[in-house]
Amino acid sequence: MEPQHEERRLTTILSADVVGYSRLMGADEAGTFAQLKSHRKELLEPKTAEFSGRLVKLTGDGSLMEFGSVVDAVNFAVDVQRALAERNAQVPEDRRIIYRIGINIGDIIVDGDDIYGDGVNVAARLEGLAEPGGICISQQAFDQVETKLDLAYQDLGEQHFKNIARPIRVFQIVLKPIKDRTPESVKKLSTGLPDKPSIAVLPFANMSGDPEQEYFSDGIAEDIITELSRLRWFYVIARNSSFSYKDTNVDIKQVGRELGARYVLEGSVRKAGNRLRITGQLIDTASNRHIWADRYDGALDDVFDLQDQITRSIVQAIEPSFLAAESERAHRTRPENMEAWDLTIRALPYLWKMSEAAFDEARILLERAIDLDPRYARAYSVLSMVICWKATNGWSDTPFDDYAEADRYALKSIELDPVDPWPYAMRSFDLVAMGEHDRAVVQARHAVALDPNCVLSRISLGNALLFARDGEGALAEIERVQAQSPRDLWVFLFQLYRGAALAAIGRHAEAAQALEQSVAVRPDFRVAQTLLACTYVFLDRLEDAQTTVVTLLRLVPNESINAIRARRIIRAPRYLDALRKAGLPEA
Repeated sequence: MEPQHEERRLTTILSADVVGYSRLMGADEAGTFAQLKSHRKELLEPKTAEFSGRLVKLTGDGSLMEFGSVVDAVNFAVDVQRALAERNAQVPEDRRIIYRIGINIGDIIVDGDDIYGDGVNVAARLEGLAEPGGICISQQAFDQVETKLDLAYQDLGEQHFKNIARPIRVFQIVLKPIKDRTPESVKKLSTGLPDKPSIAVLPFANMSGDPEQEYFSDGIAEDIITELSRLRWFYVIARNSSFSYKDTNVDIKQVGRELGARYVLEGSVRKAGNRLRITGQLIDTASNRHIWADRYDGALDDVFDLQDQITRSIVQAIEPSFLAAESERAHRTRPENMEAWDLTIRALPYLWKMSEAAFDEARILLERAIDLDPRYARAYSVLSMVICWKATNGWSDTPFDDYAEADRYALKSIELDPVDPWPYAMRSFDLVAMGEHDRAVVQARHAVALDPNCVLSRISLGNALLFARDGEGALAEIERVQAQSPRDLWVFLFQLYRGAALAAIGRHAEAAQALEQSVAVRPDFRVAQTLLACTYVFLDRLEDAQTTVVTLLRLVPNESINAIRARRIIRAPRYLDALRKAGLPEA
């Protein structure tokens, strides 16, 4: 007798569950049950029919459903959550029926009217991850709805679920604007990493007695940040925020509070000739307890091995069970010439200055690094950034040629080191400048997938989404960056992008506030001044717009509509018309 063939099919599975059902039933069994029946009859059943869904089964307070289209499933979930929020507005908080919803696309086993399989299990795990009143969807579902629905999404990264063999990348649907925009609230919503150890790496002290070696100790700390960022189950505070404590007497508990860091790594570097001594100590910010401390000695040529030893020690101290797999997965392409690495880390501080002279100095150092080691990938990616951003800021006579040159350097870096997120992020900036917005989004998403902790990757994605006309998505990415790096030296840049995203979705008053903060930090930041003038026009604050243009022309006497259009940073006709109204000359 031949075995019976299983019926299988690919479908969209939706799992929903009531938050705190046992507590609700314990407090008011009859009232809770009546509410639940009312919601099912008046809301869930009509919505299921409207979006061609099928109720597979009820599981007490939960529901398992099937949809032929993931778009229908997401529309159903969004409508239900919004309607429930309205229905709950008149109900005391401790009596409200609130659902979590998870949606997955997967292969299922069909048994009569019931369904089973991994696809169902993943949907249930996604539902458990969702916030009360929220919706989480898998990568497969996200890929189908991203460009089809007018929604914003927040990337929660890869999640490891119980009894699911592979990690699942998860996205949360943003149902409404976040009213509480403090860094802490945004971080809580956007990072989705409650179980990940958060760590800040403070700048290492230079113990060499030579102030000229300061860059070297900074480079050691920066490389450790990069390596920790590659371990996806760490939440790593961005370099610029942790480095804001440089040359200060820090209180570790205060650092933990201000950065949201559970652990802090601090250390020192002593360089004498060809010999190195690196010390490090890992501190629990809540208890101020030293978890681990050690000293590493070696030759200059051993610097990367010493950094890897420190990274492994941190991982072993915090979460040893992940060490083998994650340390093996983390990878970097090392330079063949140590002087090339030295020149590249010397160039990095010039990027934070964001000035024409600083970019020129950085380019000289990077070109020397490439001459010494033509296969050092990171030198090419940083040079790509320097060229692109110099053109973006108007410090080029041939911006379009420069964007193409920057893109060639980014491609070369990818060829040499395809797992480094920087060149993909830089390609995204280059492609935006060249008008290829959809390709730019793809490159930026790949950069984020390689390193979800990389601030540059997140900024590039926010920028690409902004030009791809997804203002909500751009805003979510920028606010995630702000949460990850609350004391960043690039805060003026973050506020620029936040202001641009807010303006794109019509929240002009908030946009003006963000842009005003940007120019308050960097009055010479011409892009922010330009966008602020536009935003004032949209708010009918013509006098403020004209004053801003006067300031802009004082900074850049030859600025004009044509010059801005040539740089391809502001292209929308309504923005160019706003600049004309504000008094910016055509040529």
